[in-house]
Amino acid sequence: MPITRRAFALGGTAAFAVSGLRPARAQTTARLGGMQIDMVTDGNLVLPRDFILGPMPDEGVEAILTQYNVPEGALTPPCNLTLLRHEDRVILFDVGSGPDFQPTAGLLPETLDAMGLYPEDITHLVITHGHPDHIWGLLDDFDEPYLPAAQILMGRVDFDYWTNANTVDTIDAARQSFAVGAQRRLAAVADLVTFFEDGEEILPGVAARASFGHTPGHMAFELRDGSESLMVIGDAIGNHHVAFALAGLALGFGSGSANGGANAGVAD
Repeated sequence: MPITRRAFALGGTAAFAVSGLRPARAQTTARLGGMQIDMVTDGNLVLPRDFILGPMPDEGVEAILTQYNVPEGALTPPCNLTLLRHEDRVILFDVGSGPDFQPTAGLLPETLDAMGLYPEDITHLVITHGHPDHIWGLLDDFDEPYLPAAQILMGRVDFDYWTNANTVDTIDAARQSFAVGAQRRLAAVADLVTFFEDGEEILPGVAARASFGHTPGHMAFELRDGSESLMVIGDAIGNHHVAFALAGLALGFGSGSANGGANAGVAD
């Protein structure tokens, strides 16, 4: 299936970001050597405009959004997750919002079911960062791991930030619930987490790439098979229209923002 591509560079690797896919049950599939990559939906968020755009300097941001027919009022960024099937592994990048964040999100169980997958089929869960739309789906309704067979991999820096008892007191008030929710869920699965640092090959063909800023330990991941590579970018790109039009703009999201973005990019 053809994928719209926009070029960017990371560590000398040519990569292409795929952004802004609207929520849909059907997945977008790409192939990378022996890897199959599906972009799947967890729904979408509904956020006050200032929540994302407020910190941005006045650089014609609204004009850019108007150009791309983004309506006024609340923003509805999609929550896209990446599913990688490679050899005998079924790897999910982030686990979505679960049922407790926003009613328009938390659709991952239905999406997996539509794909013919059970939670038990996921062998690895790789976490980009600790915002609600990326980790609040860690636990099921009984506070048990939603993906019972999955090894969980998460960057040490972000895990330490969200589990630090001081974070709830230092994050801004509008986002204190993010810290409380992350702390509870990560504490529940802490014994299942394998930690990694920037640059490590965390699984065959999957390398961690630090993209700190959106959160203190936000991570992206380079998928590689031979000469081809793909980036799972998490929320390293916020609003893709603005990011590509004003590549040098400091978006100012910081550790406190939540922003469902595209979750993958492809390169060849």
